[in-house]
Amino acid sequence: MRGPIAPPQVPLAASRAETFADLVQDSVERLERRWPQLADIDFLVLDVPRLDGRAWSDEAVPLGGTVAAREGRPARVVIYRRPVEIRTKGRDERAALVHEVVVEQVAELLGLTPETVDPRYGED
Repeated sequence: MRGPIAPPQVPLAASRAETFADLVQDSVERLERRWPQLADIDFLVLDVPRLDGRAWSDEAVPLGGTVAAREGRPARVVIYRRPVEIRTKGRDERAALVHEVVVEQVAELLGLTPETVDPRYGED
């Protein structure tokens, strides 16, 4: 039998990158209920962080980052897909880590503690 196993509208047909982006979006939507100003921030998923002349060890590879707002550009939160995927075993564990990273990056941008951004931070 040739062809796709499932039709495109079935979640099985979603790529790992699409599934990961959905986890990030779910996390952002959870936080936007409490922090409506997050609508002004761009949330991006990149596969891996750039080296920028640095050598990363396994412990030092960032899971996310922020870019401050500039003239005509909104602030950005970046989540790095591959480092998060490597550190998790299943969808639930991945979703929890994605949310933790999103909360930490939002906290950094807003100048708050992660516990202020999401009171349930660290409970997982």
